[in-house]
Amino acid sequence: MRPSINKDLLPIKAHYFLFNAGTAPVVPFMPTLAKQLGYSSIVVGTMYTILAVIGMLTKPLVGFLSDRYQRHRMLFISCEILTGLAFFLITFTPGVQKPLPVVELHHERITTVRYCSPDNCISANLKNYFQNQTLTCKLHCPIEPYMWNDVCKQCLRISSENCNRSSEYVDLIRDINMNDIGIEQLTDGETCMIFTAIPSDNDLEAAESRDCLDNSTYFNTTCELNCNNEYLHSQLAQSPVINNSDAVSLYQFWWFFGMLIISWIGMAAVVSIGDAICFAILGERGHLYGKQRLYGSVGWGIFSILAGILVDGMSNDGEKDYTAVFWMTAIIMALDVLASLKLKHTQTHLSPNILKDVGQMFLSMRCVIFFIWCVFIGLGTALIWNFLFWHLENLSSCQDSMKTLQGFVMAIQCFCGELPFFFSSGWILKKIGHINAMSLVLFGFGVRFILYSMLQDPWYVLPIELLNGVTFGLFYATMASYASIVAPPGTETTMQGLVGAIFEGIGVSTGSFVGGLLFDSVGGGHTFEIFGVSFFIAFIVHFCIQKYLQRHQSADTNGKQTPEQNSKDSINHINNSNSATQLTKDIAPTDTADKIQNA
Repeated sequence: MRPSINKDLLPIKAHYFLFNAGTAPVVPFMPTLAKQLGYSSIVVGTMYTILAVIGMLTKPLVGFLSDRYQRHRMLFISCEILTGLAFFLITFTPGVQKPLPVVELHHERITTVRYCSPDNCISANLKNYFQNQTLTCKLHCPIEPYMWNDVCKQCLRISSENCNRSSEYVDLIRDINMNDIGIEQLTDGETCMIFTAIPSDNDLEAAESRDCLDNSTYFNTTCELNCNNEYLHSQLAQSPVINNSDAVSLYQFWWFFGMLIISWIGMAAVVSIGDAICFAILGERGHLYGKQRLYGSVGWGIFSILAGILVDGMSNDGEKDYTAVFWMTAIIMALDVLASLKLKHTQTHLSPNILKDVGQMFLSMRCVIFFIWCVFIGLGTALIWNFLFWHLENLSSCQDSMKTLQGFVMAIQCFCGELPFFFSSGWILKKIGHINAMSLVLFGFGVRFILYSMLQDPWYVLPIELLNGVTFGLFYATMASYASIVAPPGTETTMQGLVGAIFEGIGVSTGSFVGGLLFDSVGGGHTFEIFGVSFFIAFIVHFCIQKYLQRHQSADTNGKQTPEQNSKDSINHINNSNSATQLTKDIAPTDTADKIQNA
């Protein structure tokens, strides 16, 4: 017997797959791209705080406009185009000019150049890239007055025209053999490379050196190293750490941040309207939402790992080249627009007073707790979205395959975490209820963060990502379905936008800001530890409050109708439907406070 295929659901499945496939190549890598551009963790945290606030304002506004003017599909497709275009334009972000590498020049009979870095892979990268090549480099060094005596005696073989005792700098031209690198390991974990610098053939104007120094005569200074070699400079030059005060004066920052703002507006609208359209198409089969949304996890997982492999494959051992992933996003988002043109969606209800109906949700204690839960989950989600990859890069000095690892992280999150939980979310919510699912998500975040704080080898992060099924798959299905159930008819898109705004605009924005500050002050490991302990405390508090409300609700209401019941009385078509009973079961067996319970 051939399985039946519901053709009406194919366009929404295609949308979830293509939209997530289109954003997967770029969204996870934006914080690390910002780091590569030189922006500090505080700048990144501030940017994502603002982006989340913009998402908070966008989602309910677009949802309200969609419900009020019945223009769901038009706004939906317009925002898909906006998202793809803005992400693609990020590829044209101008880079911030990096300073020349700074090295230590040491002279004691012979001249050596010393460069220290916590990245112990640089020396191997240089040897592999240059083989036995010798580079002619210019050293621009500050010099003290007492050093000129030795310099002018040509012990360093400097051309006579540079022997200007009144100058504060000296320029030396030296040949450096890139295969002859000495290594010194310091106690603080840094690795120092020592190059022997010999007089260059380009320095023929210098007279022959004389033995004018005894063994006790030496000096050292720091110099700018200019070898006219882009690869060497990319390996040795430290990215400038750009803080908030410096970033706002850079046009490169405003281009990058401006494109992120536009793309976030588009994504916020697509997500909130898309979920509302999905629930409208499903109708009374809302419990099947997870089985539609799981196609998004498939798209995200496949194309995130492809993006990671492409970035590593197209990059040298220095900075990562993200050009390919921006083209991937542009092409896939165009396909998403074509798929969305096939969506068949009609709004069956129009609330005469959308804002009033939605506002009544804030009079319910259960709904208020639900909103607070969304905020707290946003805090943890922000830390993972914006700083997990940053943390992994800090743990690894050798970054040759870091983007591949990050791609595998996203793939495991999707295929082994989100996908099974989205597929079984309807069954899980029927078994344990929405309230217990909320507590389980908080507990999952606590475990996940504590494990992150214990990481030493970044590759051990892969098994931890299985928890993403609980912390995102189960969370998102719970949030979207609960919002759909409690939303008065005609306000479904507005309610999805409101819940998304609370989650992202308050939770994610605050988490981004706090996470950036903590990363800068205490480091990644301690930041995840602090968040882990906080989520365990939140789990206990949430569980206790829900048990209290369950036991004392009948006494608290004292026979009076709750705000949910009052709202419910005005919705006769749900009161008289058999689906209300099923939805009651979907919420929770013991969830007697919700408005559907009295339907």
